[in-house]
Amino acid sequence: MRKLLIIILLMFMIQTGAIMANSEFILKSNSIKNGEVLKNSQVLNGFGCTGENISPDLAWSGAPQGTKSYALLVHDPDAPKENGWWHWLVVNIPINKTSFSAGEKLEKPMLETITDFKTTGYGGACPPIGHGIHHYNFTIHALDVESLDISANLDPNEVEKLVKSHSIASSTICAIYQR
Repeated sequence: MRKLLIIILLMFMIQTGAIMANSEFILKSNSIKNGEVLKNSQVLNGFGCTGENISPDLAWSGAPQGTKSYALLVHDPDAPKENGWWHWLVVNIPINKTSFSAGEKLEKPMLETITDFKTTGYGGACPPIGHGIHHYNFTIHALDVESLDISANLDPNEVEKLVKSHSIASSTICAIYQR
């Protein structure tokens, strides 16, 4: 009888929300999907590519307790360059900011650091012709600090190391593209 009462009580608590499953930190987008080809709007306009170079919309939810800010890193590990190719690095995203619209212009306190294109801001996909499928990892990190005290000119690999040293959770969408 006691076991039955415990089961009934647990079922009631689950139904009323008194017991909730741990939320999952997740990144979503209407523009890009895991394993799907990037649209022309996310492809670079330059270096022989004729895309629109518009950053995709992104939204994240379920940040773990202790999150104080976010960082977004976009990386192509398949690029024929040591450590791959950095396409977009954004740090100091405030805790109350949980989405970017497509092509959104980012404002302080957010900081876009230089990419492997040697510029700040989003740089779309543009792999070498005939190099095969490249994977574009859009990764949001939940950080344990409110901000990173860095320069916009910090090497992208150093930005990644710093972000990962403060990351308490991350979520990735991996889109693909080839020429």
